[in-house]
Amino acid sequence: MTAPALELRGVSAGYGPFHALFEVSLRVGVGEAVALLGPNGVGKTTVARVATGLIVPTGGTVHVDGEDMTGAATHRFARAGVVHAPEGRSVFATLTVEENLVLSFRRSRGRAGVPGALDQAFELFPTLARRRRQLAGTLSGGEQRMLSMARVLVESPKVLVADELSLGLAPIVVDEVYDDLERLRGQGTSLLIVEQHVGHALTLCDRVVLLDHGAVAWEGTPADAADRVVTRVFGV
Repeated sequence: MTAPALELRGVSAGYGPFHALFEVSLRVGVGEAVALLGPNGVGKTTVARVATGLIVPTGGTVHVDGEDMTGAATHRFARAGVVHAPEGRSVFATLTVEENLVLSFRRSRGRAGVPGALDQAFELFPTLARRRRQLAGTLSGGEQRMLSMARVLVESPKVLVADELSLGLAPIVVDEVYDDLERLRGQGTSLLIVEQHVGHALTLCDRVVLLDHGAVAWEGTPADAADRVVTRVFGV
């Protein structure tokens, strides 16, 4: 039996004395897309951080392709093909758009791979092509989000953990981002999607995991999730 691309087994985690997760277990199969949904403040971002090595769990284990990665440094998760697209903007404000991309692509693809990666990034986000000489710190919030996502989406990782990927983007750009996620999935990338755009997530994903008060409240198919999502996420 093939090991899941990513698996959390009975994971508990927190920040100092604050406990955010309580024995959370979830798996993302090879080439599978899983949506992690729930109201704000229930621990979804903490799951994303544990799954990519940014937070070491206080209990339980984290596995990538069947290998126990619990407590491993973030660069080991990255070398294993696990990429984190965090909530918010993660750009170097004093570098241009192109310099931000070159810095990222040179590290992952080497000098020879930079031109091709830049072409891909600018094809994905034409707005960035028009802003390529502009300092990243002067971009709008949505444009900075595009820049942070371009660095991730071009890489075609083995596992992409996306935390509120569409936050701050115009609806038409959100549609384009989800088209890109579908393309990545078609290329074999496994996806763990933490998302506020529930409709997009349910359309893309194979399974849904609902988190509530730091614990898994329900897991099932998108077809069975609609009513539960409305109740848990929107409280109606």
